[in-house]
Amino acid sequence: MRRAVNDLLGAYDKLIMDPVHGGIPLYRHEIQVIDHPLFQRLRNICQNDILSLVFPGATHSRFLHSIGVMHVGTRMFRSMIDAYLRERQLSEQTELSLNQLDAIDYLAKIIRLGCLLHDSGHSSFSHQFTQARKIRELMSRPERFRELWRGEDYSRYHPKEPEELEHEHYSVRVAHEVLSSVDLDAAGLHAEDIIGIMETTQVTPSDTFCRHAHTFLAFIAGDQTLAASNGGQEVPEMVMGLLSSIVSGEIDADRADYMLRDGFHSSVTIGGFNLDHLLSNLRFGWDVSEPWMGLAITHKGLGALEDFVYSRYQMYRKVYGHKTALGFDWLLREAINEVLEDPESFEWIDTCLSDMSFFAELTDSFFWEAFRKVARRQPKSYSFLIVNRVKLKHLDTRENLSKAEVQNHSNWLAGELGLATDDVVTCTMKARFSNIQDNFNGIKVLEKAPITRKRSLKKITDVSAFFSKFEDGTIIHFYRQPDVAATTPDLTQ
Repeated sequence: MRRAVNDLLGAYDKLIMDPVHGGIPLYRHEIQVIDHPLFQRLRNICQNDILSLVFPGATHSRFLHSIGVMHVGTRMFRSMIDAYLRERQLSEQTELSLNQLDAIDYLAKIIRLGCLLHDSGHSSFSHQFTQARKIRELMSRPERFRELWRGEDYSRYHPKEPEELEHEHYSVRVAHEVLSSVDLDAAGLHAEDIIGIMETTQVTPSDTFCRHAHTFLAFIAGDQTLAASNGGQEVPEMVMGLLSSIVSGEIDADRADYMLRDGFHSSVTIGGFNLDHLLSNLRFGWDVSEPWMGLAITHKGLGALEDFVYSRYQMYRKVYGHKTALGFDWLLREAINEVLEDPESFEWIDTCLSDMSFFAELTDSFFWEAFRKVARRQPKSYSFLIVNRVKLKHLDTRENLSKAEVQNHSNWLAGELGLATDDVVTCTMKARFSNIQDNFNGIKVLEKAPITRKRSLKKITDVSAFFSKFEDGTIIHFYRQPDVAATTPDLTQ
């Protein structure tokens, strides 16, 4: 029975060798997605903006990360299916029907493509791009969303226009563009089901998805339990919620891959977690009285989950929030603003952000060349500092200061060092971990009675005190303002 599940997707068409996960199989329709120019652009977008200026090995791309997320998402889903079948065989000998095999196959393919495309809307330098002041102004223009979807029906995915665009909105737009060029019919898939498990979307799933969702829940929870769910009207929404949590949740394929990948390429192993152990203890959880369907973890798997959370917590504090790394992030944002002072560059970025025909041009390479142009003409520029790896002079680090306290400490540092107030700049990283307790309560702990083997689900914080230990933390680094020119030269000279 498990052999049939493992063979569901058929023989693969290509194998990609990944330094983190080893061989990752790809299927024909997935190769078509990967070969699309809008996906190929991810080869030229670094996963960790310019973290390689601090950790030289961290040059890995969004391209390989996205394929890795697809691989981990597949492993998560199949691991839960395999565990369910293994436990079910202990009490009854049964075979999967063709309808059940078809449902599992369809959902597995949906997860793979949702994971593959989840980051496809990231622009140059990933998160730092959208945090640059001039980029935020461009993306906040009221007509931007309509321009982006000109000639296409966005109501399939977004019931209303978002007030402000984020990279997730661009991922949906890219996914729509890419999937429209792929022969999904041959794979038996529907674009709305794939995009529906990505962030920011709200879709009406296809009839195919609804049919498979009912089959899947009946297979997992049983017909009698399903009948209690108000006729099963909520079933497709419940199953889509489960798939979404694999793509983007507290224990998701995205976090699992980037933590392993970032740690591997930066040669930093802080905390660490065992992905195999974590996946082997994931289970399907459901409660038709809410109704709810999502991820559950066995009691013996809590240790692996705690390692996962602690590793993420430490990576944010020790790697992503490193004083030199945040200093370069600040310089990067200022250099991006500097490049956009040039009218020609501004117009080009504006066009790329509003037209899918040109969006593939938004890569790190474009900005690196623009930085070099500025640096050649103006040594006293942010671009010069980035190109030549001239880091900010670090003055101090504090944690959890209020806005007023940050300003007071800046003034004090300036006074002590004989600087003008404006000569002290700050970089802040907010490690949002206070929501771990609430969000992880959405992941239940699966327990079974010793004799009856009856399943019960408990809140994770009722079983483990570990998740109550985390609070939001704000790391503030103080630096000396670099000596740059007040104006930026005309790049068209």
